[in-house]
Amino acid sequence: MGAVTIRLDDELEHRLEQVCERAGMTRSDVMREALRRQLALMQFEQMRERVMPFAEAQGWLVDEDVFREVS
Repeated sequence: MGAVTIRLDDELEHRLEQVCERAGMTRSDVMREALRRQLALMQFEQMRERVMPFAEAQGWLVDEDVFREVS
């Protein structure tokens, strides 16, 4: 298992502490979950960027176009 060190400004550190207290989680647990979510979001955005030319070729320009097609 790897370890990462990050620097937090005072406001971010305070917000992290509040979230940890309310959730009953450790800083490490909150940070791991935040990183998992951010990486998933970034991966989704990268995949979306790759498929957009194909979607646009089908006339799908917004999410509603896709929903209309599959509903």
